[in-house]
Amino acid sequence: MAYRELTMIDVREVLRRWQSRQSIKSIARGTRLDRKTVRRYVAAAEALGIEPTTELTDGVVHGVAQHVQSRPEPAPSEARKTLALHGPRITQWLDEGLHLSRVHALLARDGVEVTYPSLRRFAVRELAWGKRRATVLLNDPPAGQEAQIDFAEMGRVHDPDSDRARRLWVLIITLSFSRHMFVWPTFSQTTASIIEGLEAAWRFFGAMPRTLVPDNPTTMIVGTDPTCPRLNDVFGEYVQARGIFVDPARVAHPRDKARVERQVQYVRGGWFAGESRERLVDWRSCAQSWCYDVAGTRVHGTTRKVPREVFEESERAAMLPAPTEPFDVPSWVEAKVHPDHHIQVARALYSVPTAHLGKRVRVRLDSKLVRIYVGTELVKMHPRQAHGGRSTDASDYPVGKSVYALRSVDALLDRARQRGHHIGIYAERMLGGPLPWTQMRAAYALLALCDKYGDGRVEAVCQSALSFDVIDVRRIGRMLKLAISKPPRGDAGGNVVQLPLPTPRFARGEDHFRTVDKKEETR
Repeated sequence: MAYRELTMIDVREVLRRWQSRQSIKSIARGTRLDRKTVRRYVAAAEALGIEPTTELTDGVVHGVAQHVQSRPEPAPSEARKTLALHGPRITQWLDEGLHLSRVHALLARDGVEVTYPSLRRFAVRELAWGKRRATVLLNDPPAGQEAQIDFAEMGRVHDPDSDRARRLWVLIITLSFSRHMFVWPTFSQTTASIIEGLEAAWRFFGAMPRTLVPDNPTTMIVGTDPTCPRLNDVFGEYVQARGIFVDPARVAHPRDKARVERQVQYVRGGWFAGESRERLVDWRSCAQSWCYDVAGTRVHGTTRKVPREVFEESERAAMLPAPTEPFDVPSWVEAKVHPDHHIQVARALYSVPTAHLGKRVRVRLDSKLVRIYVGTELVKMHPRQAHGGRSTDASDYPVGKSVYALRSVDALLDRARQRGHHIGIYAERMLGGPLPWTQMRAAYALLALCDKYGDGRVEAVCQSALSFDVIDVRRIGRMLKLAISKPPRGDAGGNVVQLPLPTPRFARGEDHFRTVDKKEETR
């Protein structure tokens, strides 16, 4: 099986379980990782001096991940390379019901020389072949230890907000020990709606279980691997924040969570059938009352006890305390850092340092902050912006480029004043209009003239131009070209003397504008 580089969520989960004094075997079973992998990360944490009381910040998790992952990936064996080329054929044969020994014989007949153990390892790890089905009698977990959750469709109801018929789903949470249950109606199965339902369940119970056994919806579980299911980042972050561990059921194995599966028909027939409500909030209020007064007070068919009484007497005290603050549901996305140093996420722009141009980064968004990660390293943090907004940190740009990017008029004026007194005044006159940013190119052209002709010549020309109220950078350039062979003159005190403006080509003399009485002309 190819080496899978763990993400920040995976590494944090391993360290969190290790700090909770779980054994290597328990951590491997709970995270669906190989024991050797768990040992490597635990050994890295111990080598870095991480204690059970150490806070698992982003920097700590990144350090452990780099300690383990910073090594070359081992090259696949020749047998695995050969089998990978014939993977589609092997899959087709296995789907047709052929035994693996027969597949090995067919490959050998076609000239593919691999050993049977190599083929078996390839089929098990890459093609999920040979799933074993076993039935065991499971005892009830300890009080407060486990809750099983499942989604079930109730039927179509009218939604007055959208004025159409919609499918009504319910999230059912059943405590495995007491069989006390909670039902949360919803119109969607998103990660946010699942977290909303779980938060409502913890308020209803007044406590939280230590372990959740969910189904395999994509809103909670990534992929459908029967041996290595993985929580998606949002749901994984939620259970970490609440201190809950998750043990997902296998796909198409309802017996893995039989205690909640048996409740689906009971909820559909005992609560939903015959009910009619106007709005979703009314359905939720009705479901909560039914769970407390009806489902909670019945004699359970298996335990022969009243679920609510068992919960109050034995289970509530063994559960985790209910959360006191709401959970800010984040979202995780991938984005590419564009040449302008920005990424576009949720219709807003956020800057990233120059070192990460062209890279693909992982972005975490919540209602207040946007965090940008490269691997497991936090490289940037911004306040959340509305659609069309932009958050730019000038320090993310190369040195000297932030003025151009941010279009700072004040910074441009400061640069002009540093070149000369009259150059600064000239720049102020150019940028003093109602739309100063429209004249920024002219101001940059003035600074370019300073670089080309020297600050002294440009200072003298700007002094002369200001005397005649000539605010035109192109005219300044022409004046400098005419005066390039004549250095600036100074008086006895060393002060710069104004250079005379060149006479315009079509200038007329004073006599041309003199008025004369026609009678005097005839005399």
